[in-house]
Amino acid sequence: MLEHGGGILRAAQQYGIPAQDWLDLSTGLNPQGWPVPAASPRSWQRLPEEDDGLEQAAADYYGSPLLLPVAGSQPAIQLLPTLRPACRVGMLPLCYAEHPWHWEQNGHQLSRHAPEDIDAAIDQLDVLLLCHPNNPTGTTFSRAQLQDWRARLACRGGWLIIDEAFMDATPEHSLLADVGLPGLIVLRSIGKFFGLAGARVGFVFAWPALLQQLAEAIGPWSINGPAREVVKQALQDSAWQHHMRAQLATDSARLQQLLQMHGLNPAGGSVLFQWLQGAHCPALFDFLARRGILLRQFADGPSLRLGLPPDEAGWQQLETALAQWEKP
Repeated sequence: MLEHGGGILRAAQQYGIPAQDWLDLSTGLNPQGWPVPAASPRSWQRLPEEDDGLEQAAADYYGSPLLLPVAGSQPAIQLLPTLRPACRVGMLPLCYAEHPWHWEQNGHQLSRHAPEDIDAAIDQLDVLLLCHPNNPTGTTFSRAQLQDWRARLACRGGWLIIDEAFMDATPEHSLLADVGLPGLIVLRSIGKFFGLAGARVGFVFAWPALLQQLAEAIGPWSINGPAREVVKQALQDSAWQHHMRAQLATDSARLQQLLQMHGLNPAGGSVLFQWLQGAHCPALFDFLARRGILLRQFADGPSLRLGLPPDEAGWQQLETALAQWEKP
């Protein structure tokens, strides 16, 4: 199993700090998630049904009906590599680790390309997979560039797969408006912006034949009834979404400024996280962990990802700890 953020119980055992006393900045999830109401008894007592309004709510929110609800992005991440014969797949040097793992496990030839090198390499690839914005570096690309790469791949039967798990806060940069064009696959997740990672709900957007292949491979009832009910309501709550986009932009700027104030200049980031890179990162990770603050550590680089604190107490805890940090 690959390592992910959110390992509070393991950190509590390792550092001897009770789990409830940790400030978890390791996940990149919105810490002020959508307020979940109690699920109806009916959602618990009946098998999930596709005519419950979830698909329509998602089509309205995302702006495309060409979708398949899935139990988070993970099923699609695991199954998409099985739907092509062995081919050449390009990704960024550092990205969400589940993507390269499953393409390699299914016999595909994986190559890594810096952002500035992708254009020169695209005609030697069959699949280009990008997290957009990238996790954890925050790298983004223009819509025109992505559209050009999609067209060049599609003319040879290739795919452009865009994982937009962190896109909800900046929907104007999404490629969802282009879904339906040949070769374009977009993944979206409820976990990040809505802060509903435990619901395990995501969506795949693509042409109908591919969605049908995925649906048959996944099978029925992949999303439980209470999760379908809750996510439908979250997708319909446009007032909360509008407020949260503004709030996250403010909090993101605050985190960036706080890091800079203490000599930690982010090498990248998005609205939901900041990314630090350098030889000091392992020491900073351990320094903060000993004070009950958990970050996401990456061996490549090395580097760290910091999410947003959930409240003013969390902000003060982070600021106090950073004030005590002296960069080696």
